Amino acid sequence: MCAPACATGPSAADDGRLTVVTTFTVLADMVRNVAGERVDVVSVTRVGSEIHAYEPTPDDLVRAADADLMLHNGLGLETWFSQFTDQIDAPAATVSEGVETIPITSGGYRGDPNPHAWMSPDNARIYVDNIAAALSELDPAHAQGYAADAADYKRRIARIGEDLADRLDRVPESQRALVTCEGAFSYLARDAGLTERYLWAVNADTQATPRQVASVVEFVRDNDVPTVFCETTVNDGAQRQVAAESGAELGPDLYVDSLSEPGGPVPTYLELLRYDTAAIAAGLTREEDA
Repeated sequence: MCAPACATGPSAADDGRLTVVTTFTVLADMVRNVAGERVDVVSVTRVGSEIHAYEPTPDDLVRAADADLMLHNGLGLETWFSQFTDQIDAPAATVSEGVETIPITSGGYRGDPNPHAWMSPDNARIYVDNIAAALSELDPAHAQGYAADAADYKRRIARIGEDLADRLDRVPESQRALVTCEGAFSYLARDAGLTERYLWAVNADTQATPRQVASVVEFVRDNDVPTVFCETTVNDGAQRQVAAESGAELGPDLYVDSLSEPGGPVPTYLELLRYDTAAIAAGLTREEDA
């Protein structure tokens, strides 16, 4: 998983704990569930940040300077990550390693792997295994603790995956089409048996062309899609146009690349999955109570 430098001792943090830097808040929450109080976890991007086109600041580099380990999603998500690996002397691990990827089918990223693999609970358990392996290599004295916490976390992810599948299974066959701004739900759609359509493949392209809007409007009309969605980290103007021209409703913003603040609707990864699935199921069945 990691270079030999993973075996280095604790950083100079005041409390003596190891410091693990992740690229975004979803990964940070996953790591905290595996690491417990043994590790200080830092997310480079903050709540609400858009990951794909993120531009690291000097302050980000300062906060990450004492990292003992850096964890990133990979699959082309964080094109800016090399700015950290080039300047910070710490090993790095890719948490999506071993995931069966889905290729992007349109736009300038056609053929590249869709990077949003964490949106599948099945894939998330692979992430957890990779996180536990990286932490154990970094800190072998606590390997048993990481393994135990990882096993417990995977059980919780599995249970929520079963709940999500049951909820989405109730969506009628004629309404099993998920339309979003970004193509961030390919893995969730695959797991749930939903047809996916989006305005752009990744949020590096957040300006929908008239042709893209027209194509999605036609799809929504032809398939009687009752509700379309956008994500919290992008402007929903193009999707509002789709809704207005097709007659569909615009559903609540979905969470993908970022958790909410602690008091918000998705302060954890598991809550993110619950929230998105409830919103999608309610929108596709036009339920009043999600």
